[in-house]
Amino acid sequence: MTTKFGFTKMDINEFETWISNLRVARTILYIQEHHTWSPSYIQCKPNNQFEIQQGMKTYHVSTHGWMDIGQHFSTFPDGSIVTGRSLENTPACIVGFNSNAICIENVGNFDKGKDVMTNAHKDTIVRMAAALCKKFNIAVNSNKIVYHHWFNLSTGARNNGSGNNKTCPGTDFFGGNKVADCDNNFLPLVNIALNGAAITQNSSVEKYIFVNTDSLNIRSDSNAQSKKITDREPAKLGSILRVFEEKNGWFKISGSQQHWVNGTFTKEVKKATVNAATLNVRSGPGNTFPKVAAFTKGQEVFIIEESNGWYRVSADNKWVKKEFLDLG
Repeated sequence: MTTKFGFTKMDINEFETWISNLRVARTILYIQEHHTWSPSYIQCKPNNQFEIQQGMKTYHVSTHGWMDIGQHFSTFPDGSIVTGRSLENTPACIVGFNSNAICIENVGNFDKGKDVMTNAHKDTIVRMAAALCKKFNIAVNSNKIVYHHWFNLSTGARNNGSGNNKTCPGTDFFGGNKVADCDNNFLPLVNIALNGAAITQNSSVEKYIFVNTDSLNIRSDSNAQSKKITDREPAKLGSILRVFEEKNGWFKISGSQQHWVNGTFTKEVKKATVNAATLNVRSGPGNTFPKVAAFTKGQEVFIIEESNGWYRVSADNKWVKKEFLDLG
């Protein structure tokens, strides 16, 4: 593993060990697969991964005005992986579908007739998805592992590529960019890479909380005098955290470690599932507010606030009608 420009580069073997040991407070429910389109393979050299990653960060920050590079990870033709924005921060990759997601940018143009994905790159993409599913208990299906092509660019509504969509992650990404291509070609490889590892929901989670302060320290015990945890970042505003135990107004957010946060700076939220085929998302609690996105049946969200029969389901004022969510 090597570090430059604040990024870390590793191979897939190193990544599998690194991610298994990484402590992440933010609740992760989804994996996004993308291709960069540009830069493509022609820009890639044996040792310029850091420069390409830094170039993407500069573009995202200076042109789009984002806080950081949009993706959490980039993968390269030689099979290497370079870290991007912190996993504690929401990605900036799919309009309306960034909450509780990890974004992976696979460097290359994987539309038909363009870059032919190397075997090393294929191996990394598959094994990386498997490692993330194992780490975050993400089911291997096309509701949880998604392609950018399936979402309308303007509204964020999932339409499975029926209109106003990018080709991303490419019309020849593991045989195609359609849902059927993912189900038939990509996900079976992810399941093989998991090698029988069980993906199960953690039944020891007592509840979920929403961080409502800019940065929330994680401490070694349930009091303000205990030491700050140094092997993981503070939780960020808007993050959804899992709670495994409560004591004296403090919440334990790890199932295996004594990692605690002060409940004063959090708010309890409820997990819910969309029960409508398509659910309009609006910028406020009413039909008069502009539509800003759309959810699909089975999508999981967290309820932060209720008002007049509407639920707010994100920190950035996304509201949906109460009747179209099932709790639990």
